Amino acid sequence: MIDNSIFREYDIRGIFNENLTQQVTFKIGYLLGQKIQSNGERNVIIGHDARVHSLKLYEWLKDGLCASGIEVYFIGLVPTPVAYFATYNTIDSISSANSIMITGSHNPPQYNGFKITLDKKPFYGSAIRELGKELEKLSVPIVSSARKIISIDALSAYKNYLIDHFKSLKNFPYKIALDYGNGVGAVGMEDILNALNIKHHSLFAQPDGNFPAHHPDPSEEKNLIDIKNHMSKNNIKIGLAFDGDADRIALLSTNHSYKGDELAILFAKQIGKDGTKPVIIGEVKCSQIMYDEINKIGQSVMYKTGHSNLKVKLKELDAHLAAEMSGHLFFNDRYFGFDDAIYAGLRALELFLDYTPEDIEMLIESLPEVYSTPEEKIITTEDEKFTIIERLQEILKNPPSEFPKIIDMICIDGIRVIFEDGWGLVRASNTTPVLVTRFEAKNKENMGKYKNCLLGLIEKIKK
Repeated sequence: MIDNSIFREYDIRGIFNENLTQQVTFKIGYLLGQKIQSNGERNVIIGHDARVHSLKLYEWLKDGLCASGIEVYFIGLVPTPVAYFATYNTIDSISSANSIMITGSHNPPQYNGFKITLDKKPFYGSAIRELGKELEKLSVPIVSSARKIISIDALSAYKNYLIDHFKSLKNFPYKIALDYGNGVGAVGMEDILNALNIKHHSLFAQPDGNFPAHHPDPSEEKNLIDIKNHMSKNNIKIGLAFDGDADRIALLSTNHSYKGDELAILFAKQIGKDGTKPVIIGEVKCSQIMYDEINKIGQSVMYKTGHSNLKVKLKELDAHLAAEMSGHLFFNDRYFGFDDAIYAGLRALELFLDYTPEDIEMLIESLPEVYSTPEEKIITTEDEKFTIIERLQEILKNPPSEFPKIIDMICIDGIRVIFEDGWGLVRASNTTPVLVTRFEAKNKENMGKYKNCLLGLIEKIKK
């Protein structure tokens, strides 16, 4: 019996040997091999993160791919962006537009999965769900492949590219702190920092799939306690924290942790300093302040949450940058348009060539003041979450008389309700059985009012 919950919106992810079994993983490899061949191609690049079962999943996946007739190129233990990078560059005389990264990202240690790129595009959404349906019908024997696998050194090519790309950071004037959370970020970043002579203190740099230091998710403040304490004790003014597979980042300075939408503002100014009018894509959870500030110097675009959605939209619009609140940052300006925390971290350091850490903090503090809630979740079920959104949208077309005045509703991903003094968001998570909410207003009273009114409607719908 196949557990279809592993076929998620943006990737395949499950629990090793529970729903990610040898049979399931082999069949995933076999079917992906068929899809690669249907695109007229015959090879794929595979890398893996530090999780203790990643190499075993590699063996099973590789066997399935080889059984379908695909040539596998192995790049070993690498950050996820190295697998993306390899699809855009010829490495060791080998080119491939396809990659599979074996990673559980920021999930707990028992999880693992696959981030898939076919023809340089994310394999996601309906394509992943259809793969799950095909897998249920597939009858194919598990065969261990004796084919010799070719290893290529994508990691060195990636590091050399970034060392050359960021020559301006040579002898960087500030010492920095980095928290790798025992993920794979240090595998890429440390040699780059040393080559550029950037003084740094590194925390939890040794890859360890058990994540003994803390959970590898820098979007949660509790996971930033160690780096904040280290920065304070050592008078370090700039910090970078990575998630488990190094495709998400957090930037910290002495008095501030920068959210994804704040970073988008800073990078928009960086891109626009030569007169370019930056086109920046944000997700529905981003602050209205971000959209307003970017529109002063360029063009902002609101779009769906999710790294796959934003990568596709970025290419469609040929925008300069896309940003997610969680720290996924996608640079199409000077780069290839995929989410890369190592590249984004180095771009962040470039900010401090033009401004001091104190200047950057003042720039953010000078933005119009708003009050906002963090991302909050309402537990529901997979079946119910989208139904609630549909019913809520219908009610809001003719809301109760006591409901705050609605200026507009944006329904590209859930419902973002625009009020006179702020907004509220309710969207169905694409990865878990929850509704995700966020609220923002110019004062606490209205923020609370918008929150209470929308949550009140949800409670009535759930009854």
